[in-house]
Amino acid sequence: MTAITFLYFALIAAVAFGAGYFMRKSLAEAKIISAEEAARRIIQDAERDAEAKSRELMLEAKEEAHKLRAELDREHRDRRNELQQLERRVMQKEEMLDRRSENVDRKEVSLEKERKDLAEAQERVEHTLARQQAELQRISELTVEEAKELILRQVEEAVKHETAMMIKDIETQAKEDADKRSREILSLAIQRCAADHVAESTVSVVNLPNDEMKGRIIGREGRNIRTLETLTGIDLIIDDTPEAVILSGFDPVRREIARIALEKLVADGRIHPARIEEMVEKAQREVEAVIREEGEQATFETSVHGLHPELVRLLGRLRFRSSYGQNVLKHSIEVAHLAAMMAAELGADEKLARRAGLLHDIGKAVDHEVEGTHIQIGVDLLKRYKESPAVVHAMQCHHGDCEPESIEAVLVAAADSVSAARPGARRETLESYIKRLERLEGIADSFEGVEKAYAIQAGREIRIMVKPERIDDSEAVWIAREIAKRIEGELEYPGQIKVTVIRETRAIEYAK
Repeated sequence: MTAITFLYFALIAAVAFGAGYFMRKSLAEAKIISAEEAARRIIQDAERDAEAKSRELMLEAKEEAHKLRAELDREHRDRRNELQQLERRVMQKEEMLDRRSENVDRKEVSLEKERKDLAEAQERVEHTLARQQAELQRISELTVEEAKELILRQVEEAVKHETAMMIKDIETQAKEDADKRSREILSLAIQRCAADHVAESTVSVVNLPNDEMKGRIIGREGRNIRTLETLTGIDLIIDDTPEAVILSGFDPVRREIARIALEKLVADGRIHPARIEEMVEKAQREVEAVIREEGEQATFETSVHGLHPELVRLLGRLRFRSSYGQNVLKHSIEVAHLAAMMAAELGADEKLARRAGLLHDIGKAVDHEVEGTHIQIGVDLLKRYKESPAVVHAMQCHHGDCEPESIEAVLVAAADSVSAARPGARRETLESYIKRLERLEGIADSFEGVEKAYAIQAGREIRIMVKPERIDDSEAVWIAREIAKRIEGELEYPGQIKVTVIRETRAIEYAK
């Protein structure tokens, strides 16, 4: 029973399995068929869409190709037109060049003809000139070089004459204006500035009550005089001069100390080395006090303030310094006043001119102790004590060692010359005075055509007589100018020297 049932159920299961299999197979085939139909429909739709799109793309491509072809045709036409225009222009230029080439050829032919004509004409002119020169040489009996030299000499004389006349006119006009104004300024400044005449000496003389005092000054075996000379650095000259002792030395301050000390010793009567040393120390203190007072008095008198104390002391030392017999401190004060007065008249810096004028000879205070000229020493001193560059420059230029760059520098130099050149300001040795006059006359005599030359007015003017048959009026002006230049370059002198050239022509006849 069990086996049959099992078979029955197995059969039923097999039938059911087969039926299920066939059913699934049929369903699957149906799905496949429907999927294939759907795929065919999709493919057909895609083919239709693709054909439609391909047709659209073909149309668009055809339109684009048509547009490109049209643009290319248009560009081709434009290029062809441009090329045609360029071709026409090139042809026109070629025609113009051809015409110009023809013109150039014609001009070259014409120029060649003219060149030949000109060469022939030049040959004729040269031939004519040669004949004329030969004829001129025959008539004038002069060669070409001699004729050139004669013409050049005549032209040179004419130019020299015209130049001299022009120089004379210009100088006359300038001198009239400048001399008038300068005379006014200088006369006013000199009138307002009163100064002493020369009264200084290069040696000091101490008067003695009697000649016995000389022996006491010398002392036993000369010890007193040796002590005094050693302490002061001054030589005592005890000679046959009655009742006097001469003090000689280059340093004026030391000479003054020795004078005061010796006068005190003579008045005291006690003369021995210890007393001499004491009196020299007192004299040094007195002289230092005098130096300070003199320097302060000079700054007060000239209204120059703010000077360094050492510069004030150096100004005081100038009280004992002289130049050609003129006291240097008084000269400096005088220059300060003159420069300030002239600066006020000209509208320049009056304070600067006054300050530079007072300090212009400051180097002479120590020129016995320091190497160099008093100008170099003064420049170093002013720079050391912080004076302004304008004052230093004006001081540096007062003897013409450098070119003045300010009107105050010119005024200081002019004031220095006026102070030194006025009558009675300085004295010269007879020998140097005579040499200067001889040199002045020698310069004038060295010029051709000068007959005589005389230095007058103490060498401040030279009068020159020229030969009238060799020197005319224009050459007289030229000679005066050249002599003045030679004097400026070769001589040293205070102030100015007037050069006067005299040309005199006389006609003499006798009535019989």
